[in-house]
Amino acid sequence: MKYWLFWALCCLIPCTASAGQQTDGRFWLERMVRAAHKLDYTGTFVFQHAAFSETSRIVHLVEGGRELERIEVLDGAPREVVRSDDEVKCYLPDSNTLIVENRGQQRSFPALAPTALAELGEHYVVRKGPLVRVAERESQAILLEPRDELRYGRQFWADTSSGLLLKAALVNERGETIESVTFTQLQIGGAIDRETLKSRYAAASHDWQVRNARTTQSRGEDAAWLFKTVLPGFSKRAGMLRGPRDLPRSMHLMFSDGVAAISVFIERLGAQDERSEVGMLTMGATNVYKRIVDDHLIVLMGEVPQATLKMFGDGIEARKR
Repeated sequence: MKYWLFWALCCLIPCTASAGQQTDGRFWLERMVRAAHKLDYTGTFVFQHAAFSETSRIVHLVEGGRELERIEVLDGAPREVVRSDDEVKCYLPDSNTLIVENRGQQRSFPALAPTALAELGEHYVVRKGPLVRVAERESQAILLEPRDELRYGRQFWADTSSGLLLKAALVNERGETIESVTFTQLQIGGAIDRETLKSRYAAASHDWQVRNARTTQSRGEDAAWLFKTVLPGFSKRAGMLRGPRDLPRSMHLMFSDGVAAISVFIERLGAQDERSEVGMLTMGATNVYKRIVDDHLIVLMGEVPQATLKMFGDGIEARKR
């Protein structure tokens, strides 16, 4: 079924800091969380990983408490994501494919801020950095520096006026930027044409192949599996089943420390499924680790070091009946 792949498509050196710096940093993170979901904005941002770059346009409006959003990739292979709250439609015109899913746990830029702010101090040093100019706006830098080797560092730049996230970067253990997402042009508030939320491919997609990756809450299906490796700070935040109800479904579990997240997909292998493609691979800054356990394919994905992903994945075993 390869639901982990569908999901993926539509997806510093530790130092000390004073209590005041920690408080200031969390204040800005809280502003970023609120601003990304409460403000109307439209703009252009650039995703950068090594020599690869991709430019996208985003429109985000809030109407009657509902978030409406459209993201269109402007170069390379055409791709468009249209969101209404947690319902997401991903249009892939090159393959005449429409992916429909619920994405309650996964957010697009600029809603990349941490989700559990109270827990950050245990595993990250949170401090306020300098003021920097991004997209012609003054921004406040916030640095999250890991206290161990299990996770990467994060850097955020928030608009000082609105709190909206203007730039985000992922940083490895050598202090090198692995990937970044940056607004190059941005309008916050003001008159934003609602017509810009409409998909350019919706009318043509009636004859496309539809991949329904909608989810339902897991009701204890993960009890059949043991997660023997405990990663400090990481806990299960969500469990769901993906795919049509009348077919074998993929189990998707999300583990997070409040900043970094690891997705675990478990699905039964069919007689015709490929069994040799196991091991570690990289998709941008996301590492992917695949292994086979008792005729099940286990896929782990996350923006964490490969050693972290392998350690956690190797501890997943089927519970003996």
